[in-house]
Amino acid sequence: MKEICIVEFTSNLGLKEPKPGKEPGVNRLPDWFWKNNLHKALNVDNVIRLDAPKYFNVKDPETNILNADSLVTYAREQAYLINNLISAKKFPFILGGDCSILLGPAIALKQKGNYGLFYLDGHTDFMDISLSETGGVGGMAASIVTGNGQPKLSNILNLSPYIKEENLWCVGNREYDDEYENEIRKSDATYLSLEKLRKRGIKNSVETFLSQVENKKLDGFWLHIDVDVLNDDIMPCVDSRTPDGLTYDEFNELTSYLFQSEKLSGLEITILDPDLDETGQYTKEFVNNLSSTFNLFKK
Repeated sequence: MKEICIVEFTSNLGLKEPKPGKEPGVNRLPDWFWKNNLHKALNVDNVIRLDAPKYFNVKDPETNILNADSLVTYAREQAYLINNLISAKKFPFILGGDCSILLGPAIALKQKGNYGLFYLDGHTDFMDISLSETGGVGGMAASIVTGNGQPKLSNILNLSPYIKEENLWCVGNREYDDEYENEIRKSDATYLSLEKLRKRGIKNSVETFLSQVENKKLDGFWLHIDVDVLNDDIMPCVDSRTPDGLTYDEFNELTSYLFQSEKLSGLEITILDPDLDETGQYTKEFVNNLSSTFNLFKK
């Protein structure tokens, strides 16, 4: 594997306030991971931080999206950083942040070539703004990076789509609602709900994805990991809790197959909120599982 660079994106711009006057705590996740020894467990000294613009719980009147202008500014800065790392043959290991941190890396990938996206998430994040009560980009990230939604965000630098719909795999959703799921179903993306993932089998599903990456001659693929893909009993410190989810055995099996691929170009981890894990109990367990699996293959 290429030399790993931990990249810290301290953004909560894509989420609503959990209660009036209180910002979402996910912007503190990089520091929380450091406190709970992820950096040490990965044995990575190269760390870059890009702080996000100031958070406001205000919707942009043009798009009805929270922090829209700040998200555009931040995405451009993120893209510049990630583009440089990819050009230098580095492996960006991004610590978020909410799911809106995908925008910058997706732009950088478009600038570098034609990439796939394995979107591992307890939600599809393929929501149209008309279905969003909050206006938070965190719930629309997969849709936006594939060219859907408001051009202000989906066509930054005139690069829409950053990821082609046909190269998106949306995996792990367990919010089973027809109106919600129909957005991803009617797209050209591959959609594997948690139920379908288990039915097809984790190994078979990932092997099919990796075969498509090879057959399409993609330049690589990006891995998005929202920790809410995990079972609610082992990862309750997220903004939108839903029953069920992957066990650690399932999560480790799935990610291990992806980590072994030479086509993996980078990854990001999102949504774990330190405010909801005061003792670090759930974070420590996540760090132990993720680092153990990743370290098996990073060399």
